[in-house]
Amino acid sequence: MGRVRLLVRRGTRLRVIDDLRGQRAGDQRYAVTIGGYDGVHRGHRMVIDRTRREAEARHAGVAVVTFDPHPAAVVRPESAPKLLTNLDQKLELLDGLGVDATYVVRFDQERASESAEDFVAEVLVGCLHAVAVVVGRDFHFGKGRGGNVGLLEQVGAASGFDTIGLELLQGDPGVISSTAIRRAIAAGDVEAAAAMLGRHHELRGTVMDGDKRGRTLGFPTANVAVPSEILLPGDGIYAGWYERPDGSRHATAINVGRRPTFYQEADNALVEAFLLDFSGDLYGESARVTFTHRLRGEAKFDSIDALVAQMQADVAETRRLLGLGS
Repeated sequence: MGRVRLLVRRGTRLRVIDDLRGQRAGDQRYAVTIGGYDGVHRGHRMVIDRTRREAEARHAGVAVVTFDPHPAAVVRPESAPKLLTNLDQKLELLDGLGVDATYVVRFDQERASESAEDFVAEVLVGCLHAVAVVVGRDFHFGKGRGGNVGLLEQVGAASGFDTIGLELLQGDPGVISSTAIRRAIAAGDVEAAAAMLGRHHELRGTVMDGDKRGRTLGFPTANVAVPSEILLPGDGIYAGWYERPDGSRHATAINVGRRPTFYQEADNALVEAFLLDFSGDLYGESARVTFTHRLRGEAKFDSIDALVAQMQADVAETRRLLGLGS
């Protein structure tokens, strides 16, 4: 069967299970929730909170079953969504919510062809000894999306677990979902995205060599290479924070875009971070960049002087928005 990785919070073991047949997660019983959990947003947290309550009532652990890669990348790669979080981010966020164990199911064509009934028997019953399963009311899984809350209720009645289907969490202006958050981020509305996420959108990447043009303008930037499957905010200028591997955080003016003042056409947007009041070498470092405010859209300037003047104004506005004064 497919590859599954079991991560146990605060434990000392990391088990990678390549063949699930006959495998069981010890004698521990779990209240389980299943899903992509991209972003681990406020709606996801509501589901996990309910899963925890169900676990406490049954003296069981709390387990999350999620997938890597995102199922859409396998089932419909041509229209698969960009992701809000990579796997490491997702696992860190889940750990921060007090989840006892996370099963990362390797999603491939074999998994995509597996019936919902087989998935339940193998993972929920055979591996996790599920005593309760908590999902969104619209949850679907298995071959052809044949599994749903009704099927879980039916199988659970025979297999000894309860099924709880929850209505989706409502926000402003509507349902909080990964899709709605992606839409807000793609439009550059990082504040609306943060309200749904329950935190600021964060990108992770490695600082790479760029054309060093910012240095000649007096604004040296870190060119953060972000994996192509991760969603970037819409082209524009943002205020936010840059975190280095040592944990230090720096106020940052961020450009996401294609630098139209210098280039006629550019296929891919770049993420360039100007760390305020910082001097040092960042090349090769891993970086975490969070977006707190959108300042403006990206623009083409008629002269270098006009561009530099706007960059100075952007830095001043970043200071104001981040509460740093002048």
